[in-house]
Amino acid sequence: MKIIVITRPDFFDGETELVNNLFRAGMERLHLRKPKSSEEDLASWLQNIDSQYYGRIVLHDHFNLISRFPLGGVHLNSRNPEYHKTTAEQDITISRSCHSIAEIIQYKSKCNYLFLSPIYDSISKEGYGAAFSRIDLKQAADKGIIDSKVLALGGVSLEYIPQLRSMGFGGAAVLGALWQAKEPTRYLKALMEA
Repeated sequence: MKIIVITRPDFFDGETELVNNLFRAGMERLHLRKPKSSEEDLASWLQNIDSQYYGRIVLHDHFNLISRFPLGGVHLNSRNPEYHKTTAEQDITISRSCHSIAEIIQYKSKCNYLFLSPIYDSISKEGYGAAFSRIDLKQAADKGIIDSKVLALGGVSLEYIPQLRSMGFGGAAVLGALWQAKEPTRYLKALMEA
C-alpha cells in the first residue's frame, strides 16, 4: 500500500532536516502543501532538501517551480485546478484532490492518482468530519471506482491502514498523525510496514 506524506501548511524549525530524514527512511512521495507561502518561500525550502529527493516531491502551489527544480509532479486542487504539461515535463505526475465519488469518476482517467477525502475525521483540521459511509466506500470499490489509483486522505493514522487496504484503496495520504507523532520517522516506518 502506497503511503504519501503531506507537509504541514506552515513552516517550522527543523522541518527540512526532518523531511530529509523521512526520505532517508524510505518515504516515496512528499506533497509540498503550503497554501499561504510565496513562490520564493517554497524555493528556499526546496533548496534545503537533498536534491536526490526532488523527483519524489509534488507541488500543490507555484507550479512554475517545476522549471527550476526537477520535481516529481503537481497536485491539482481548488486553488490550482489545471496544469498543462510541456513536452519536457512528460515524466511528472499529475494528482488531484477529490471530495466525492463523482469527482473520482470525472478525473480518474486524467490523473496518475487521486486523493479522496475526508475518509475519517480529520486530525489536523478541527471540525472536518468523515464524508463517506463505509457502505458508500465499499460500493465504490465493488464498482472499481476505488482502486489502486485512489488514496485515502483525512484522519488517516496507523490503526486505519488495514481497513483502508480491505476497502480497496491503493494507499493513504497522511498529514496530522505523522506530524503530531513524537517520532515522525519511526511513525512513517510503521505506516509503511502496516
